[in-house]
Amino acid sequence: MIAIDWGTSNFRAFRLDESLEIIEKRSFPSGVLRVEDGRFAETLLAQVGDWMAAGESRILLCGMVGSRQGWKEVKYLSCPVGIEDLAKSVIRLPFDGAEVLLIPGVIGEDSYGVPEVMRGEETEAMGVLDVCDGAGLVCFPGTHSKWIHLSDRTIVSFITCMTGEVFAVLRKCTILARIMTSDAVVDKAAFLRGVTRSADNGGLLHHIFSVRTLALMDQLKEAAAESYLSGLLIGHEVRAVMPSRAHVHLVGAAHLCALYTWAIEACGGSSTVEDQDAAARGLAAIARRLLWT
Repeated sequence: MIAIDWGTSNFRAFRLDESLEIIEKRSFPSGVLRVEDGRFAETLLAQVGDWMAAGESRILLCGMVGSRQGWKEVKYLSCPVGIEDLAKSVIRLPFDGAEVLLIPGVIGEDSYGVPEVMRGEETEAMGVLDVCDGAGLVCFPGTHSKWIHLSDRTIVSFITCMTGEVFAVLRKCTILARIMTSDAVVDKAAFLRGVTRSADNGGLLHHIFSVRTLALMDQLKEAAAESYLSGLLIGHEVRAVMPSRAHVHLVGAAHLCALYTWAIEACGGSSTVEDQDAAARGLAAIARRLLWT
């Protein structure tokens, strides 16, 4: 089978053997926003056509490819959601040469009744069920970080934080850009200084301005400003979302998981970095419950 996590920015594909174990994987910067004129079928063929030519005839997709901007919009499933719910709700996409099925996203509400949505992370969450014994708190750091609460092998609630995107905007499109060093190496001390500052009164919007003032007063090196800003934002995220002394299962890029590990520990929690290929594990778990033609 071919398992694909097709997100906003990236296309990640995994070739699985008869036991649904990964035997090959590849990634391309051809996320749904880079697919022109709705040419999703052509893009899919271009990326995994050689695997199909080698005999693969089953393809399972998850992610933003099922959004309004994707190949076909699929209705969200409402929390609580488990593997069986996702498996029985897949839809079939028109495609020559292979059977292509698409997994829906999930919708929930925060504690104030405001909608929360995700596409792709629900499948990744299914891929870490075994390592967390079907319950716990899972965080997927990224452009829009997701914090998912699992119970009895089911997604019961989740929260989204736009930390990564806000960081990128502040770094490139505000007055702070003037003191940001391009491709700066992460300064752990400056990062943790930002995390510590996030505990002070005043709020995030006030704290952000300290990136500028500390640099102006020579109390923060410009080379460390980016790390300090990152610590501020991630620190505010962790303090807002993580329960006291919680254990968090982290899934994502190694450099992001390292930052979140530092922030979580500084905020009194603990963490474990899990398999970065959780999407493939989740796709395989769902595939085992499908009736292929």
